[in-house]
Amino acid sequence: MIPVAALAFTLYYFSTIIDSPWTAQVGAGLIGVILIALTLMFFVRSALALRAGKADLGMSTLFTRDDIETGRLGLMVVTVLYIVIIQWGGFTLTTFAFLMAAMLILTRGRNKTLIFILSAVMALGGYAVFILAFDTRFPRGPFEALMKLVLPDGG
Repeated sequence: MIPVAALAFTLYYFSTIIDSPWTAQVGAGLIGVILIALTLMFFVRSALALRAGKADLGMSTLFTRDDIETGRLGLMVVTVLYIVIIQWGGFTLTTFAFLMAAMLILTRGRNKTLIFILSAVMALGGYAVFILAFDTRFPRGPFEALMKLVLPDGG
């Protein structure tokens, strides 16, 4: 399902860059062509595995106990929450919370102090690059509103 969605997204993406400057089209085209090539390679590989009897299209192993034990299910929940909450929490706070939760899940709660510091540095770095430097249209939240009041240039 994911490769089909990737292919559909890439084709949609190509339709959105038609009126963009040629430099943006070249970059987007390169990324899109790579994604399409990788997706087609996956389809060929899957077809060969199906033909050899080494794979099936069944969904019996879609979710297993291993998904819970390895944290994959938790990571999926955290990712969905990030997508839903970012509109209200803003880029910086929500990214900090997502990174912290994801790393805690992946490390099974070890190195909490290091994870806190890494999450803070990466979220603040993202704020500095994407919001301050490039003024992207990422969602603004309480942190961004505070920085707009505190920073001399309005953040």
